[in-house]
Amino acid sequence: MKEILLFAGTIEGRRLSERLAEAGIAHTLCVATEYGELVLKEHPLVRIRRGRMERAEMERLLREGEFAAVVDATHPYAQIVTENVRAAAQETDIPYLRLKRKEGKDGEGAEQIAFFESGRACAEALRETKGNILLTTGSKELGVYCDTPGLRERLYVRILPAQESFALCREHGIGGKQILAMQGPFTQEMNEATIRQYRIRYLVTKESGAAGGYGEKLKAAARTGISVYAVGRPAQDTGSSFAQVCQRLEEICRRPIRKSGEMEIVLAGAGMGDTDSLTREAYRAIEEADVLLGAQRLLERCQAKAEKKPYYRAEEIVPYLKTLQEERVLEDIKAVALFSGDSGFYSGCQKLYGALMEQIRAGALQASVRILPGVSSLAYFCARIGESYQDAAVYSMHGKKLSNLAGRIRRREKTFLLTSGAADIRTLGHALQEAGMDGCRVLAGCQLSYPDERIMELTPAECLAVSEEGLYICCVRNPYARPASLTHGKPDRAFVRDKIPMTKEEVREVSICKLRLHENAVLYDIGSGTGSIAVEAAGLSDGIRVFAFERKAEAVGLIERNRKKFGADNLSVIEGEAPENFAGLPVPTHAFIGGSSGRLKDILDALSSLNPAMRIVLNAVSMETICEIREILSRYPLCQEEVVQIQASRAKAAAGYHMMTAENPVWICAFTFGVDREGGETE
Repeated sequence: MKEILLFAGTIEGRRLSERLAEAGIAHTLCVATEYGELVLKEHPLVRIRRGRMERAEMERLLREGEFAAVVDATHPYAQIVTENVRAAAQETDIPYLRLKRKEGKDGEGAEQIAFFESGRACAEALRETKGNILLTTGSKELGVYCDTPGLRERLYVRILPAQESFALCREHGIGGKQILAMQGPFTQEMNEATIRQYRIRYLVTKESGAAGGYGEKLKAAARTGISVYAVGRPAQDTGSSFAQVCQRLEEICRRPIRKSGEMEIVLAGAGMGDTDSLTREAYRAIEEADVLLGAQRLLERCQAKAEKKPYYRAEEIVPYLKTLQEERVLEDIKAVALFSGDSGFYSGCQKLYGALMEQIRAGALQASVRILPGVSSLAYFCARIGESYQDAAVYSMHGKKLSNLAGRIRRREKTFLLTSGAADIRTLGHALQEAGMDGCRVLAGCQLSYPDERIMELTPAECLAVSEEGLYICCVRNPYARPASLTHGKPDRAFVRDKIPMTKEEVREVSICKLRLHENAVLYDIGSGTGSIAVEAAGLSDGIRVFAFERKAEAVGLIERNRKKFGADNLSVIEGEAPENFAGLPVPTHAFIGGSSGRLKDILDALSSLNPAMRIVLNAVSMETICEIREILSRYPLCQEEVVQIQASRAKAAAGYHMMTAENPVWICAFTFGVDREGGETE
């Protein structure tokens, strides 16, 4: 069986070699450089020929070997090579196939390259970047770059050591160390040394071919990890697609080559949004991508030639990828979804990852998925303000209401908050002022990593005046922080009471224990009185939500005063009758009934219908009430019932002695609606 002669130089060429080897088709692979040889996979059916060839050498190779076809998979820039390969194939009467390279793939050379029609377009794109620029396009277009705001001070200009070049540099304000006057050609090593010496981030060049050292520039950029901005686009690449070339080779070799393409999905943390905060791994993934997905602001910063789609929700991305795979079934596809900051820190990455894996397990999507971390806004902000975050509380207000905001901040010396915008900064200022925490200082970072980045130090009052929109993150420094108590239980005297009845301290604590509250519980405190139960329960966790129901206006005012006194932002006061006011509120997981105004049956019926598995605690001070409770409860299936009687006595000083004074005995009735099928405790 005859071989295939494959001239490689692009990623597609290497992929074709791998497909041919997998199909059992012997072929000779021609590469121009040692680097091109190193990136190829070894295989017994693959013979590698390294070195550049002129047309006569190509013809000789074709005549001496036994080749069924010639495939040209060289770089579009290598126009002379393509002309020579085509002519040699025609001269030897061997079928010639041109493998058209995918848009945006650069083969050997720079990790990232962007093309521009003109120097002006290139200069405008450079305005959106940060870092030093090495200009290798000569001195004649120097004015285009120097006249563009923000570029002149960042330029290092490589020019010929001629008076005319020096004069143009002086004319445009370039002098001193910014001028690199030397005669080319320059080796890859020389380019690398220049890039490192002057800390270059962007190399600007023209597509000048081999004589102009274009390849050496690309290789140096790739080795040093910088970006290349090329003025002048490569010639239009004509030829056949990967699938079409495989189909033609199948006909020639009479052996199947094509197979379903592979889809690689990369979920990448994109840092703050500026490309400077990308990791090198994410940078490479973006450059190699066929499809780039993410919020518009992230896509705008990427110069990659990938097809860009402004999709960032799983509901958009999953259907799109499934359709894409169906339409391009024979192609390998690399899709990169970008997420701001770090993929593992308050990111939509986890939701998308779960949705993708569900589709893959179901066989609806044939793909592999990997996640790349990024620089989180928290890490970046801490570096900018000189703070650590391992000893801080971190919360997100982005797109949601954060319950008990002041209470969360009150217990910590340092709290970081991710926000949605200026409105959240004003909310923070209001919460701090209302909680009497005016001594707190707020460090706010806005538009981090962008040209308009700002770091501000604000008082709570100044937070209320913030109006400029942007992406904010805050650090709240709290001089009032005290160690958190490890036990609940506030003394009765701590509450504002007046003449409103209050559940006494000892009864209150046992009742709360019997509620068995858990994280994110929703508690209804019915007949709340002074709100002592509600306030205590709200203080157990910032994630608990408490609704205090009270029909007396005077008591409602007391509950509100106690709520503010203890900073219980996760407590809402509902004025009016229960159960009528249950409508529209979150479904309760627990309820405490301290007073029912004779409507216990109606209240329990309503609670049972809202959540037939909720936990209830009732307090009673008379035998008649206990009998009523027992009669009513006989109507419901119950489990984990407990009835406890508590009578506390307190010492009071009298005539030099301490006499015990008894409080009224209280019955605490606790139960859970439903049947305990596990025979154990609820959680």
